[in-house]
Amino acid sequence: MTAAETGERPAPLGLKAQLVRFVAIGAVAAGVDLGVYAGLLALGVWAPLAKAVSFILGTTTAYLLNRRFTFASSSGGAGKFLGFVLLYGSTFAVNVGVATLVLYVMGAPSVDPGVLAGFLSWFIAQACATTINFVVMRTVIFRD
Repeated sequence: MTAAETGERPAPLGLKAQLVRFVAIGAVAAGVDLGVYAGLLALGVWAPLAKAVSFILGTTTAYLLNRRFTFASSSGGAGKFLGFVLLYGSTFAVNVGVATLVLYVMGAPSVDPGVLAGFLSWFIAQACATTINFVVMRTVIFRD
């Protein structure tokens, strides 16, 4: 019988295994985020709004997959959910703020900023948020 069949939590993964899974899942979530962001920019949506929507969809994807496959040994509960809400609320602000700041520094407009400026703003914001997310998820939210 597997841990899932008996209702037991699986053994925790080591740092390397967690990091590998986090990066793989991050690539999937980043694809969701970037795809939605690029699609909304192509439709002429205001860049900060496009980034906000893409971040929410990408982060939800990442959270659900990481909860299941990267940090599966962690117990659930209201405290973990509250931690998630606080973490992602903070990284939401960081992500949208950094993306907006990058466009500003590049002198790009916030509507139809162009492919290069749009991608760079997304990438830099994503790197900042991803780093914060991994550290806090591993050391606070999914720590047992």
